[in-house]
Amino acid sequence: MSRFFKKKEQEEVFIASMVTTTSISRKVFVVINTTILTLAFLAAVLPVIHIFAMSLSHNQAVVAGQVGLWPVRFTTVPYQHIFNNPQFFRSFFISIQRVLLGVPFNMLMIILIAYPLSRSSRQFTARRYYVWFFLFSMLFHGGMVPTFMVVRATGIFDSIWALVLPSAVSVFNMLILMNFFRNLPAELSESAMMDGAGHMAILFKIFLPLSKAALATLVLFTFVFHWNAWFDGLIYISTRSLRPLQTYLREILTTPDLALMDADERRLWAELNLRSVQAAQIFVTMTPILLVYPFLQKYFTKGITLGSVKG
Repeated sequence: MSRFFKKKEQEEVFIASMVTTTSISRKVFVVINTTILTLAFLAAVLPVIHIFAMSLSHNQAVVAGQVGLWPVRFTTVPYQHIFNNPQFFRSFFISIQRVLLGVPFNMLMIILIAYPLSRSSRQFTARRYYVWFFLFSMLFHGGMVPTFMVVRATGIFDSIWALVLPSAVSVFNMLILMNFFRNLPAELSESAMMDGAGHMAILFKIFLPLSKAALATLVLFTFVFHWNAWFDGLIYISTRSLRPLQTYLREILTTPDLALMDADERRLWAELNLRSVQAAQIFVTMTPILLVYPFLQKYFTKGITLGSVKG
């Protein structure tokens, strides 16, 4: 009996020592991890704060390099130049309209293409040919002039659809979602088919609910693409009032037409510094993305197929 208690005591001492060791290593890990994450946070946030301070500083302070993390000689002149023009609000609405049309349409096209291409060659015999077709279209493009001719011939030139339809299918995003679908357990679709479910039911009732993380990521990618795009608005939209926000902001920064400005606008432009205007432009265009990202971030860290297959 004494031998039993002695052995039990030795085991408790050993377990206590292991817990102590684990606790120390855990503390070291937490300290190192917190330090690294804090440095990464500062490296990401401090430049943004600096740019924001620059957008609210006087042009002389910006040119002299006196702006740090706080505005010097506070002014809102760069923002006045951007917001005072009614064209800004028209272009902002066009960009909102483009996002509201482009993101759902792009995601629908990507989903409907990715699902059949994620099936095996036994289920979809022509799968290999379609995959090579999309890969070829991603690697080799017809060029700007043929694309422009197609846009004009289809009658969507100088309309909102010229900003949505030419980029309706992102092959890169489609490949990401296709590979994601292929990594889902095959038992899910097989058991559903045995119960009489069709492909559309499998896609919308099984695959998509399990793919929230991937879909949220692709929605964010697509949203950022449509919101930041400016070149297609410059090519496919000839009416100035129909151009998106990014195209409009590029125009006022690169080619300001002083002849079309009144005396107050010319005085305002004379007081501006290009770097401060660019900083203000960054914050104007960054705000919608900052508002959308927190709602999608929660899906990035979730388990994707956790608990989907039992036994």
